[in-house]
Amino acid sequence: MKQIAVLGSTGSIGTQTLEVVRANEDMQIVTLAAGSNIDLLEKQIVEFTPKLVCVYLEDKAKELQERLHLRKDAAADTEIVTGMDGLIACATYSEATIVVAAVVGMIGIRPVIEAIKSGKDIAFANKETLVTAGHIIMPLVEKHGVKLLPVDSEHAAIFQCLQGEEHGSLHKILLTASGGPFRGKKKEELEHIRVEDALRHPNWSMGRKITIDSATMVNKGLEVIEARHLFDVDFDRIQVVLQPQSVIHSMVEFEDGAVMAQLGTPDMKLPIQYALTYPHRRYLQGERLDFWKLQEITFEQPDMDTFEGLALAYEAGRTGGSLPTVLNAANEMAVALFLQHKIGYLDIARLIAWSMEHHHVIKDPSLEEILAVEKDVYRLLKEKIKA
Repeated sequence: MKQIAVLGSTGSIGTQTLEVVRANEDMQIVTLAAGSNIDLLEKQIVEFTPKLVCVYLEDKAKELQERLHLRKDAAADTEIVTGMDGLIACATYSEATIVVAAVVGMIGIRPVIEAIKSGKDIAFANKETLVTAGHIIMPLVEKHGVKLLPVDSEHAAIFQCLQGEEHGSLHKILLTASGGPFRGKKKEELEHIRVEDALRHPNWSMGRKITIDSATMVNKGLEVIEARHLFDVDFDRIQVVLQPQSVIHSMVEFEDGAVMAQLGTPDMKLPIQYALTYPHRRYLQGERLDFWKLQEITFEQPDMDTFEGLALAYEAGRTGGSLPTVLNAANEMAVALFLQHKIGYLDIARLIAWSMEHHHVIKDPSLEEILAVEKDVYRLLKEKIKA
């Protein structure tokens, strides 16, 4: 029986993870963690009867606890914890063998680190953790002998292409991107983009924050940095390729010129299930790729002048140190402001660039320094927005 802890169970990856568990009788949920969506979380508790549940916000945790006490089923016995300590408790729960790290943002760093230290394998969908703390995470993975199994469709694709291959034969990573809803547009056309327009992704169904990141291509930039850490390839050998049909999820070029690609329909349950069943594959219900209907797959070069966030990510990654944390924190705050209609679409990249320009880079930041840089970026941007 695969014993699973899900961090971020009410989000897009979390809910799809539970769909996978539903279809596999040899998988069991032992802990769940969410931020504040206690209506959905209560339904998940009733269905999966986890031993331990974290609600990050304390007032919501108390409300859920009160609801569960009124129940007359197994859900009434579920222990509720809260805050960062609660999140870590769920990530390190003794019975869990694998942790699905699907929380959004840097809040996931501490739970992932503690889960690795406690010997848990990680099904990894929290890219911000590797972007900001990859230099800490990857040595810990090696030290504790755990598996870091990528769940992002692109990194899962690369991971699958590398199975059975010698690492030294890897020449280049070809990281594919759909281009988002604004592919082909120029910067002047994007000045007055509305939130509703940016949330209309042509291929994928994702959470609001990651959908905006896809529209700006900052998400692809974060994935470039993530790929650098996961596969130990320098930035000059990570090439972003637009593939609008979202059929090729990424490719690997080997030293002899051979290119291997992982193809499939845009369905996140495939990489989730592969991470949970690795190194085995099993049947997954859903639509299959039909090449007679597909007819063509096209490729384009990304426009880094229009989608400046991608260029900024390469700059932050190559500089390293604390600069990727600045990139990530500034983006998180800028996207939140955009979703609140407080800034424009193009202001997202402008605020990231401003934050990077005003930061003094720490070469090898500790976890405490990473979290301090995040807070400092938030503080400076709040002051700038009010000015």
